[in-house]
Amino acid sequence: MVRPTACGPPVEGSPPGSIVEAHTARLSRDGPYRDPSAPERAKARAAVRLLLDRPDDRAAVDAAFGALGYPASAGTDPATGRPYRMFAMSPTEEPAWGLLLVDRSAPPSVVVEVPHPGFDTNTDKLGVAVHRLVPGAVLLVAGAHRAAQGGAADVAHNSGSMFHTLATAFAGRGLPQVQLHGFADRNLPEAQVVVSTGAGAPGRLARDLASGLEAGTGLVVRRAWDQRCGRLEGAGNEQGKAAAAVGAQFIHLELGWVIRRDPRQRAAVARALGRLLTA
Repeated sequence: MVRPTACGPPVEGSPPGSIVEAHTARLSRDGPYRDPSAPERAKARAAVRLLLDRPDDRAAVDAAFGALGYPASAGTDPATGRPYRMFAMSPTEEPAWGLLLVDRSAPPSVVVEVPHPGFDTNTDKLGVAVHRLVPGAVLLVAGAHRAAQGGAADVAHNSGSMFHTLATAFAGRGLPQVQLHGFADRNLPEAQVVVSTGAGAPGRLARDLASGLEAGTGLVVRRAWDQRCGRLEGAGNEQGKAAAAVGAQFIHLELGWVIRRDPRQRAAVARALGRLLTA
């Protein structure tokens, strides 16, 4: 198996799941992070447009992300047999803007987001699992621990971040977002899952997802639009607010530790999400 280098970009052909796990393992509260400048945000939006409009123009897409400092790699995911494209930065060097993993077997269909890798434990693993089950899925993983640089790296609450820029560029083109979070079981002992739509009104995807998770996993799911869930509702999430502003679907999915710590529970949640996102 070819693995990422200790501090550099991923090696061409590396299994994407191992790259994501290695990325997360190297995150630190004391790690680097900075927000992009306005010109860098404009370049990022242009790179997303190229990815969506000219996905087969590998040279142009690679150059667009390369201009932002994202090294590109490609290969076939051994877990799925499907081709992928990845743009990944080192989490130990500034600017630490994370990674973008694109399934190339179908047109981009959904953005699976991991804003707090290394903090919301195992959400990166769940993100990879869902990505593998949905042809055309895009996996967006933040590049720094949420506490880095005094909390500036908490991308779910930072509208100036590269994560936010990329997420909103996809939302502006109509791609739904499913954002993965984690909570301590003691914070909501009567439920294992909270489904919300952040600042937006619940739509069919959110309602189907909540019902599908209940039916597919047997877990207790709380719907934030029907019951109060306190800080787990995601109402202040910046990507959710931006999605609501353009009418895009946004799902804020909170998962208890009882789920995230158990590989079988994570797999059941991933399967349920995969069925819903490919329906």
